[in-house]
Amino acid sequence: MKNNVIKYIFLLFVVALIIFAFYRVYYEDKKSNDGTEDTTTNVEENISKDIRLCIVEYDTMNPVLSNNRNVQEISRLLFEPLITLDKNYKPEGAIAEEWSKVGDTSYVIRLKQNIKWQDGTKVTANDVKFTIDRLRDTQSIYSYNAVHIIETEVVDSYTIKLNLDSNIPCFEYNLIFPILSKKFYENEDFSNTEKNAMPMASGMYKIVSNDGNTIVLEKNENYWNKNDKDSKIETIMINLYSSMGEAYNNFKLGNVDLLTTQNNNVEEYIGTMGYNKKEYTGREHDFLAMNCNHYLLSRSEVRKAIAYAIDKSSIVSSVFNGEYYIADFPLDCGFWCYNKENSSIGYNPDQARQILIDNGWQYKNRYWQKVEDYRTIRLTIDLVVNSENYSQVQVAENIKSSLESIGIRVNLNKVSYESYNSYLENKSYAMILTGTTIGLTPDLSSYLGEDNLANYYNEETTNIINELKNVTTEEKIKENIKRLAEIYTTEFPYLSLYFNKNTVIYNSSITGDVEPNCYSIFYGIENWYRTY
Repeated sequence: MKNNVIKYIFLLFVVALIIFAFYRVYYEDKKSNDGTEDTTTNVEENISKDIRLCIVEYDTMNPVLSNNRNVQEISRLLFEPLITLDKNYKPEGAIAEEWSKVGDTSYVIRLKQNIKWQDGTKVTANDVKFTIDRLRDTQSIYSYNAVHIIETEVVDSYTIKLNLDSNIPCFEYNLIFPILSKKFYENEDFSNTEKNAMPMASGMYKIVSNDGNTIVLEKNENYWNKNDKDSKIETIMINLYSSMGEAYNNFKLGNVDLLTTQNNNVEEYIGTMGYNKKEYTGREHDFLAMNCNHYLLSRSEVRKAIAYAIDKSSIVSSVFNGEYYIADFPLDCGFWCYNKENSSIGYNPDQARQILIDNGWQYKNRYWQKVEDYRTIRLTIDLVVNSENYSQVQVAENIKSSLESIGIRVNLNKVSYESYNSYLENKSYAMILTGTTIGLTPDLSSYLGEDNLANYYNEETTNIINELKNVTTEEKIKENIKRLAEIYTTEFPYLSLYFNKNTVIYNSSITGDVEPNCYSIFYGIENWYRTY
């Protein structure tokens, strides 16, 4: 009996071993077939530690001297500014730890003490003063940022005081220019030195070679932001091309991983396969300015009727093939302090007619007319447009058609470029189709402040514009911008029409969130990597 028990136990043990062995073989085979094994090692092995960019029509790597858009984009990776802007154009400290307005025309800036140049020496107030001096005595795209600075005082190694010529709204937004090393440029001809091919960096990357065909960047081991030092991209190869066509061709061939373009028909050059693209709102803001000193346009109901009668969607669709963004307000391009829901003006021709009727206008004999002081006035308005700007003329003709469809007569005045600028300078127009490049600041003085393009005056807007020169709290800034947007979109001294569209195209092998704006295309690059 005892022997039988032992036999049964032994048998069960053998059966269990067989089942276990079968299970292990089956499970491992299933993992292999299903692809459920741990692939971390394989993924890591397939990650390339470099990325390929390009510069078209290269001039210099000195960002103060360069007029090249690609150089300026890449300079965000090489040079730290005093203040940087986030994805919503909100200011954040970079080299500057804090900044304070200590008077109507004075700012004190305290620097972080852990910012270093690539050679390990610290960035100091003397570097900031040196850079500002160069902006003031050298022709630079950043010269405007320093034009109001009349004195730069070095208080100590990490403190600097800026004295301005007047009270400048949102002046801190001007402090986004790259800071250069004073020591690096000592005893050098700043504009002509060979050192401009490889200037000293303080950013996430540094230049390690520049042979005139390719520029190589590597991670800067002395970069202050420890989180960004973990970036998988260790090397950036920058190919130099003579034309955008050459850049497009090399993108197709896989020699370039990422580039920016303002070409709305980029697919014609690179096709539609093998890449991703991210579109974002540009800074070119086109609008209709209505002269509030004009005897007809001084009446808010006429401006409102015009605003409701113009079909922006039709303009963007018919003139720009849908490749522009409809705009309601100058800050309608992603600014942190403006909520698009604050204001919206839609196409509503019936509402336009009703506004005129409610204000005593009558439509008779194919004219809107009104009797005032025993005389009849008719709604006929001149619209000035630059005859040498083909798309602008098309937009103007679309506006004329929209307004005349509800009975507002428009005389389209197509003038030469010289005459057009004269109209703008003298404000000798009723309506004019124009545009501006929006700054990276929420300052609205040029639209609603003194001597604005529409000759618009409102005591409340003047007070708000003046108050914004000194307001520093975020909530108060948002409150004031919201109120200015309400006035802008109810009084209509201007009718915002559209913004241009910019595009980043990037190889499908690039992994990570690409979230560009007009300040930087490299947000989150520390989380990007390229697979192969």
